[in-house]
Amino acid sequence: MKLLQLSLRHAKPYWAWIAAVLVLQLISTIAALYLPSLNAQIIDQGVAKGDTDFIWSTGVTMVVVCFVQVITAIGGIYFGARTAMAIGRDLRREVYHRVNALGALDVSRFGTATLITRNTNDVQQVQMLILMTLNFMVSTPIMSIGGIIMALREDVGLSWLVWVSVPLLFLVVGFLVVKLLPLFREMQDRIDTVNGVLREQIVGIRVIRAFVREKFEAQRYRDANLSLTRVSVKVGNLFVLMFPVIMMILHLATAAVLWFGGQRVDSGQMQIGSLTAFLQYLLQILVAVMMGVFMVMMIPRAAISAERLDEVLSAEPSMRVPKGAPAPASHGVEFSGVSFGYPGAERPVLNNVSFTARQGQTTAIVGSTGSGKSTLLNLIPRLFEPQSGSVSIGGVSVSDFTRPQMAQLVGLVPQKPYLFSGTIASNLKFGRPDANDTELWEALRVAQAKDFVEEKPKQLSAPIAQGGTNVSGGQRQRLCIARALAAQPRIFLFDDSFSALDVATDQRLRESLHQATSGATVIIVAQRVSTIREADHIIVLDNGEVVGAGSHDELLERNETYREIVESQLSIEGVA
Repeated sequence: MKLLQLSLRHAKPYWAWIAAVLVLQLISTIAALYLPSLNAQIIDQGVAKGDTDFIWSTGVTMVVVCFVQVITAIGGIYFGARTAMAIGRDLRREVYHRVNALGALDVSRFGTATLITRNTNDVQQVQMLILMTLNFMVSTPIMSIGGIIMALREDVGLSWLVWVSVPLLFLVVGFLVVKLLPLFREMQDRIDTVNGVLREQIVGIRVIRAFVREKFEAQRYRDANLSLTRVSVKVGNLFVLMFPVIMMILHLATAAVLWFGGQRVDSGQMQIGSLTAFLQYLLQILVAVMMGVFMVMMIPRAAISAERLDEVLSAEPSMRVPKGAPAPASHGVEFSGVSFGYPGAERPVLNNVSFTARQGQTTAIVGSTGSGKSTLLNLIPRLFEPQSGSVSIGGVSVSDFTRPQMAQLVGLVPQKPYLFSGTIASNLKFGRPDANDTELWEALRVAQAKDFVEEKPKQLSAPIAQGGTNVSGGQRQRLCIARALAAQPRIFLFDDSFSALDVATDQRLRESLHQATSGATVIIVAQRVSTIREADHIIVLDNGEVVGAGSHDELLERNETYREIVESQLSIEGVA
């Protein structure tokens, strides 16, 4: 069972705390079981006989036992809570590191929404089950078995009430577990759906408003929310049924003890104190079983959550983890017969792509939308693994470089510029934490971002919101370019990174980049022809295949695909 395996594996470092819980809960439960017996002695030997000294001496003993019970109960709950919270922390950390180790395709296979749910809600379900187990499930069997023994000591003739009421409670539990197990699995899936729809709508709020799709998206969320509500109501209905049934069994057991016990007292077969103690023991047994019921109610949902967590933790990255490679002699990038397709796609995105981007030159990649430009660029830092062929840097396959090595070699400015919450300085230092302020300002100058950063009151310490939402699209793009420059890599990858810039800023940025990246390998993906016309080498992609390569003038003269791209933007005379 995945839940048991997961819990035991993560509980190993905390066996000392768990042992403390067991000892303290045992003492607390024994003390609780001893109190009704003392109470019976006070009634039968003190009150009935008018022995005040016995009442006082036994009462003092009860106070001491109560004090011991309270102290040990507090200690048991404390260590139980620490253990459960520590295991939850370790689980979240392990899931987080496992997701970080997965490739982009592995993450997309799970989906962002479900990974968030698994690292929060699913971990919480397992954590709460462990907490309840340590706080209540340890004492439940002790209380049940000890209560039965103590009840039999008081009067064997009423023991049949225990054998009737306890199995009846177990039958109720079994029925509810069978009904709840599929509902809890469905509930977790519905939570995934709600998270996915909500995340998509928050990220795409501008597009939704631009196309006036608020009503449609509101209906999508309403449908997902209603689906979750329906499942939750079904679960709630079963819980609502559970409480009256359990309380009915408790009250019927109490009435039966008073009825049949009263007859035994009347016939002289049982004393009043023993009857009171037996009733308390029976209630303790049934309450312990009821707590076990609550625990069992949590097990199905926690079991489903454990299976979902295990799916992530046991997932093997589709890309092998390299041991490291020697530093390449040069930093040119070579594609040799590379093909790549996304899982489930009808055809590959890239097909037999071969070209070389030489060190000290700027290589541009151009093509229509969907031709595979961004995918090709993502193969260089090994965000994806080619299905055939090879990608190499300086003659060394990219699959041989570790992530730290790759981060030192390659600086990527993604198509969608993203900034992290923090400051401008913390974002610029993301690729190289030891960069000083002088280097940061130089990177900002090259990226044409120095002016608007200097205008901010705190300059490099100016705050940046998550995603960079408190700066404009052009500023965000330039800060991402500055971040790549501050890392000082040997290979620069620009994935349509100038689209939000005006023509004048684009021109100044390209001139500054040409000077700052001299000696490095620069690969640019761009839609705007004016951005790439000065490139040393231009690769033309069409439907995932290289259909042309050369300079701007050469391609304009002999490549029809490139000519069509140019004509769609400018006149031939304007770009010749």
